[in-house]
Amino acid sequence: MNRNKEIIRISILGIVVNLLLVIFKAFVGFLSNSIAIILDAVNNLSDALSSIITIIGTKLSSKSPDKEHPYGHGRIEYFSAMIIAIIVLFAGLSSLKESIEKIIDPVKANYRMASIVVIVLAIFVKYFFGTYVKKHGERLKSGSLIASGIDAIGDSVISISTLFAALISIFLNLNIEGYIGVIISYFIIKSAIDILKTNANDMIGIRADSSLTNKLKKKISSYKDVLGVHDLTLHNYGPNNIIATAHIDVKDDTKAKEIHRITRRISIDIYNEYGIILTLGIYATNDDKKYADIKKYLNDIEKQYKTLLEIHGFYVDEDLSKISFDVIFDFKEKNIDKIVEEIREKIKEKFPKYDYSIIIDNDISD
Repeated sequence: MNRNKEIIRISILGIVVNLLLVIFKAFVGFLSNSIAIILDAVNNLSDALSSIITIIGTKLSSKSPDKEHPYGHGRIEYFSAMIIAIIVLFAGLSSLKESIEKIIDPVKANYRMASIVVIVLAIFVKYFFGTYVKKHGERLKSGSLIASGIDAIGDSVISISTLFAALISIFLNLNIEGYIGVIISYFIIKSAIDILKTNANDMIGIRADSSLTNKLKKKISSYKDVLGVHDLTLHNYGPNNIIATAHIDVKDDTKAKEIHRITRRISIDIYNEYGIILTLGIYATNDDKKYADIKKYLNDIEKQYKTLLEIHGFYVDEDLSKISFDVIFDFKEKNIDKIVEEIREKIKEKFPKYDYSIIIDNDISD
């Protein structure tokens, strides 16, 4: 079963489970005059709606690339997850309003054994179903499923709070439903905000997963003619659509046809293993011992600046009397241009024969 079909299957299961819970909870909630159970039912209804949105988002995101959207429609999944978060947030704010009104003007609930049975059943169903959905969401890299799974697990906590309110009402004759409702509302609102933050970050663009970048660098470095890997960049156009670029170091006397063979072999292997489209740029490198003192001096300079994370791409072009290299700074550093000029002046003073081309790279991956 392919990814999209599996997401849709799990979402349909979510709709069925949540609608059944809505029917039972709403019936028992109105019968017992329990605002906590009714709010729990409303929350399950929003979960069912979330599953519908997940299905729609998955269908739209699976559309093939076209002229206007050459990178595909995968990011629609992030929008669908955002819509789910907004629905959950609205449900949380509405339940908060109802709960506060219940505190101001309390109405005694009349819990029955059926109420307790439904609540206990809901706790087990939502917890195990939420764990199931979250696990598959992580495996399928579906933000919408992960959000639904986390929300369902949170619902089980909410149902435990509702059960606590019911037991207090039965055995101590105390009505704390309004206060429990406020607690329930807090969890709903917090869950919504967390989902919004996660998917907003995905839409803006976040640092690539270090485990993936380390695997990619290790794989690329394993090829015989590759002497180094730098500037690995991953562009995410949806959970299953990543386009990457990187620079590799090769000896400066490597012929064009050999470079062609190297880059083609690496790109094909990366795509076959990870499903990532990789474009490689080339850095020439010379390992002549006569440049060892220049490299050592650069390494000494690197140690002088705590925010200077890396110097790479070192190459001496004797024909042009030029030395080129790249520098990477910590994002905390605010005086990058000033430091680069200091480095240029120091190395120029030490080795005046050469001109220096220094490119500033961003710290975009581990």
